[in-house]
Amino acid sequence: MSPARCLVTMSNYIPALAFRIPYPVMRLFAAGLLAALLSGCERPPDMQLAQGHAQGTTWHIKWWSRQPTDAKTIDRDFQQVFDDIDKAISTYRDDSWLARFNASRSTDWQPAPEQVIQLLGIARQVNQASRGCFDPTIAPLFRLWGFQDEQFHVPSDHDIRQTLSEVGLDHVHVDTDNGRIRKDLPKLSIDLSSMGEGHTINRLSRVLEAHGINNYLVEMGGDLKARGHKPDGSHWRVGLQAPVPGQRQVQRIVTLDSEHGVTLDTSGTYQRFFDDDGHTYGHIIDARTGRPTSHDLVSASVFGHNAALSDAWATAMLCLGEKEGMQVANQQQLPVYFMERQPGQLATRVSPALEHSNDVQLAKKTD
Repeated sequence: MSPARCLVTMSNYIPALAFRIPYPVMRLFAAGLLAALLSGCERPPDMQLAQGHAQGTTWHIKWWSRQPTDAKTIDRDFQQVFDDIDKAISTYRDDSWLARFNASRSTDWQPAPEQVIQLLGIARQVNQASRGCFDPTIAPLFRLWGFQDEQFHVPSDHDIRQTLSEVGLDHVHVDTDNGRIRKDLPKLSIDLSSMGEGHTINRLSRVLEAHGINNYLVEMGGDLKARGHKPDGSHWRVGLQAPVPGQRQVQRIVTLDSEHGVTLDTSGTYQRFFDDDGHTYGHIIDARTGRPTSHDLVSASVFGHNAALSDAWATAMLCLGEKEGMQVANQQQLPVYFMERQPGQLATRVSPALEHSNDVQLAKKTD
């Protein structure tokens, strides 16, 4: 029952009370009854939940609102987001805009969806700040090492050099004024999946906000955005996963406290890798060398306010490694949480921006 309906109900009882109770006593009693009714009407709203599968992973959304919401309309809008993104940047369907651009050998300008233009702008920003380590054109290298079809093998130096000649974000040109892009290498291809989940989270969050919902948690594939708080007034709390292959263990609890929204994106080397002749090769490939990274950083979590940007930075940090990554994080003032595997233990390190963040509080480490 809403507060407004409670007031109407109470107005029906006050006249009857007036005939039996002296007016001063009746007024005090009415005030107490009003407080009690309003208190009962202000119980926390119910949490709403939507979930499903998309883009090769799972998604879960929790939200609540004191105003009436149409769950069916919201769910329809969620599905529209998934369909729109899938048609634009999916690399798993031949008819997506990105798949057709990659298949084309034309170096002419081509009209591009606005979301592709936006994501390429983010990619350019992170590419430059990460000293070229992050690059969404490395799909040929990904295939070369067998990470696409899981036919893993270590390619020759010659094959790596040859493949490197077909990649490089500097070979992608964007005309933002006219909404078009072109490539100057016919075989060059773009893969925006390193920002895909973050981009989707941004879009899903905007759906909620368009419906007047400002208290929510949107999670997809382990990445997320949280805004506001829970119905009881408490903050959203999430866990950072420990880098243990095949298991889901929480390494650290994080409290997210932001009325404007805070994002969390994590990238790790512990879920996709292969061993060859005593060496372990992870799926994070350094675009500068054409080879998987060789440092001991196994997980990087980046907090922010733009999930697509945080998503790109999480991949970039894992490419850079703990030492170089921390240098870049300090330069860019990024809130970053590193997990590095050392002999017999897992070492963690926090960037200064995360340590002094007003939006993120790290709980005591778990064993």
